[in-house]
Amino acid sequence: IKKMNFSGIDQLTAESGLLNFILADLGVSSMQIDNPDRGFSFKEDGPLDLRLNPKSGKSAATLLKTISVDELEAIFQENADEPHASPIAHAIVTFRSKGGIISTTFKLKEVIEKALSFLPEADRKEVVKKSCQRCFQALRIAVNDEFGVLEKFLEKIPFALAPGGRVALLTFHSGEDRRVKKSFQHFLREGIYSEITAEPIRPSAEECH
Repeated sequence: IKKMNFSGIDQLTAESGLLNFILADLGVSSMQIDNPDRGFSFKEDGPLDLRLNPKSGKSAATLLKTISVDELEAIFQENADEPHASPIAHAIVTFRSKGGIISTTFKLKEVIEKALSFLPEADRKEVVKKSCQRCFQALRIAVNDEFGVLEKFLEKIPFALAPGGRVALLTFHSGEDRRVKKSFQHFLREGIYSEITAEPIRPSAEECH
């Protein structure tokens, strides 16, 4: 067992040799999400942290203190396909420009709710909930550079696998899925992978339950 980021898989294989099988679970642990001190969820109030390693890097609260509206809008769009990225990003930066500080999960949720107050009341509650989920996800991905780390990992997989080795990745949203598909298809065309699954293997209804 090694406590390390999987983007450093080449360091691991330098010690252990090539691998016959790689399984990477790209999900976040429910134990982290359920802990309000980590700031992953807006169900309970807590510090807006979102770092997978609280001892490294900048928290989401720190990021929101200086980020531009264009950068924030891009994060919401690229990391979570948020349809209301523009009004939410503008609301956050406007709140900040008036001296507001977004340091807790509830405060971010409150700003998102106000940004979407233009929506019809009948639809608003459900749309706000989904936008909160996507915005928290997008900030978590940005704070932890999850896509950058994933791309480094994908680039190194062919050089970590032994001949005849296999790799399987568990993805949980479109941003991860796109990058995995693109990498697998690229290495298949290059003749490095001998075959890939034609379509993602999805969980059955029983597994989802």
